[in-house]
Amino acid sequence: MPTTFRTAVVRTPGGPDSIEFIDVPVAEPGPGQVRVAVAGTSVNPIDLALTAGVFHQLGFVTQPDHTGLGTDFAGIVEAAGPDVDIPAGSRVAGTLDGFDRDFGTYAEQLVVPASAVAVVPDELELTTAATVPLNGLTAAQLVDLLGEGGGRSLLVTGAAGAVGGYIVTLAQDRGWKVTGLARPQDEKFVRGLGADFTTTATAGWDAVADTAVFQEKALPLVRDGGLLVGVRPGGEPPAERGITVRAVSVRPDGTRLAGLLADTVTGRLPARVHAVVPLDQVADAHRAVAQGGIRGRYVLQP
Repeated sequence: MPTTFRTAVVRTPGGPDSIEFIDVPVAEPGPGQVRVAVAGTSVNPIDLALTAGVFHQLGFVTQPDHTGLGTDFAGIVEAAGPDVDIPAGSRVAGTLDGFDRDFGTYAEQLVVPASAVAVVPDELELTTAATVPLNGLTAAQLVDLLGEGGGRSLLVTGAAGAVGGYIVTLAQDRGWKVTGLARPQDEKFVRGLGADFTTTATAGWDAVADTAVFQEKALPLVRDGGLLVGVRPGGEPPAERGITVRAVSVRPDGTRLAGLLADTVTGRLPARVHAVVPLDQVADAHRAVAQGGIRGRYVLQP
């Protein structure tokens, strides 16, 4: 058995060209942990921001040598530590906590808390399952911040994106009357989720879920005393006109992820894979995502 594995990191962040691979020692899982052979890891906007140095500049990253890339994954459990009831060979998916760490999911394997993973249903390909954890948990926990809709109006910016599409569905479950804001070519997709659709950002909404990261530009869309929930914690725009401003800070949650994966199998939540490419092509995948307009996730395969 190999004693090391490859993982992608940045030392001095500067965009895709600053990504490099290093060999690190294989670690055995401790109590409450599992070691997973990664079968797929998705490219998310947070990974591009980390590679570009956004979080380093804000002082959120304190790693002295290098910072690991990648946030969510799917794969096969190779070993389980004490007090873990997930057997070796199990197909699982999960997400890591935060981004200030020396390892990430852009890797051949990783050791994670068992509480952060969920067993992947047999009907779901692992490369597809890899797109669910970060986007699904972000959406579910953002909808928690929205609370019960009670028939009130909700505008979801970026409604055709990975997080936005999940919010459109999950917010309707909580009683919100949802309208998705997206490009004209995305109308069929958004309406197919049961929401209304618009291409124009108008004012007067009871709440706005800002997955397109309009930030300050989203505030005028919310009525006086309304609610704005974003996806950039620590970068919330200052409140005005009695508006409550919040931002979701996603947390690993294996139990909730299991439900999201089940909803993916039934098709209630859309799982969209743009392309599956070798992990070695991570820089090219980052460049493509940075161009924008892609529907579905790039999945990197070690």
